[in-house]
Amino acid sequence: MAARTALMNGFTTIRDLETEGAMYADVDVKLAIQRGVIPGPRMYVATRAMAPTGMYPLLGYSWELRVPEGVQIVDGPENVRKAVREEVKYGADWIKFYADRKYYWDEKKARLASWVNFTDEEAKALVQEAHRIGRKVAAHAIGWDGIDAALRAGVDSIEHGDGLTDDLIDRMVKQDVFWCPTIYVGVYVAEGRGGVWPRMVELEKKAFAKAVRKRARISFGTDAGGFSWSENQAKEFGFMVRYGMTPMQAIQSATTVAAALLGESQNLGEVAAGRFADLAAVDGDPLQDVARLEHIRFVMKGGQVFKNER
Repeated sequence: MAARTALMNGFTTIRDLETEGAMYADVDVKLAIQRGVIPGPRMYVATRAMAPTGMYPLLGYSWELRVPEGVQIVDGPENVRKAVREEVKYGADWIKFYADRKYYWDEKKARLASWVNFTDEEAKALVQEAHRIGRKVAAHAIGWDGIDAALRAGVDSIEHGDGLTDDLIDRMVKQDVFWCPTIYVGVYVAEGRGGVWPRMVELEKKAFAKAVRKRARISFGTDAGGFSWSENQAKEFGFMVRYGMTPMQAIQSATTVAAALLGESQNLGEVAAGRFADLAAVDGDPLQDVARLEHIRFVMKGGQVFKNER
């Protein structure tokens, strides 16, 4: 149902960054779509994200109980390398890891801080092994410390990135690292989570404007599932524009920039000869009102029409 919803909302290609304990089910969905069993977008999947022992839910249960893990638990550089190989063996297009947790405001340093999960040796081994066998790496990194650690490791994309500061943005630009800010999900969960989360919304708003001015490579992304699939993922466009992008820049974040992030610029992101025949259409001009992208009337993927509301 979620895959069909994404396609009907105009997203003909998506990157799905982990299954939250559902093992390799994203590979199964991807293959079902490829084989025409179910409708859905073209999928690039990360299968099981990684975190070290004791650093990702479910936590706090009796030691006598074996409870499900939301990620693949890995410790030590060699185990990390093996886990990368295993995930690729079972179909991972991307590798994802959780760079940090426990976010808090550091008054002395005046920045959003976090606890780093992996040692530098472990994180660098993960990235090196993924790159060695042709996979890109995404890091969940929210606080300054987690983003710093992810950049030191050499990741390809920073997910969320609420704690980005000028120095981190400059490093991100220099290293040609993409940022996927997932603004709407942060707004969606902030009030319910309380604590530092409402402040994180404002921090990301400021960081986004700075990143736009510094010409960082900002890719569209939503973390859908963190909010209900009854919410349209295209709401992200409105936040991107309110935070400092032009409507065209926001659209490009989901087309040409996203294609570059995937390493698929030769196939995706443009309406041009030789590209996949993917189109989404709306009534009116989204450059005048980007919210029109929340009301898709026509969807074509790979030359096949999936939606046509006249």
